[in-house]
Amino acid sequence: MARKKRTADEIQKLLDGYRDRTVTRTEYCHQQGISRTTLDYYRRRYSAQTTRFARVKLAPQPPEPATVFALVLRNGRRIESAWNFRDADLARLIRVVEGE
Repeated sequence: MARKKRTADEIQKLLDGYRDRTVTRTEYCHQQGISRTTLDYYRRRYSAQTTRFARVKLAPQPPEPATVFALVLRNGRRIESAWNFRDADLARLIRVVEGE
């Protein structure tokens, strides 16, 4: 009588059990009722499909340089600041400084 084809879940359970075994490969196959060649086939077939991860070392991102701008007014005054203004705030600053 032919054995029905094993599902991927059944094969995965066999492989997980093999990895966690405390007996020899031959004894494990005998306990599970499969041949060693079948287990070896599953191991080759599923290890090729397994995603492998590599250890990487991430370098820290260098800090972004502060965007600095200099605003030189008609009267020679100079305003330097990091650029974190909204357009309306910058326009207001210019009006205030030029109004003096």
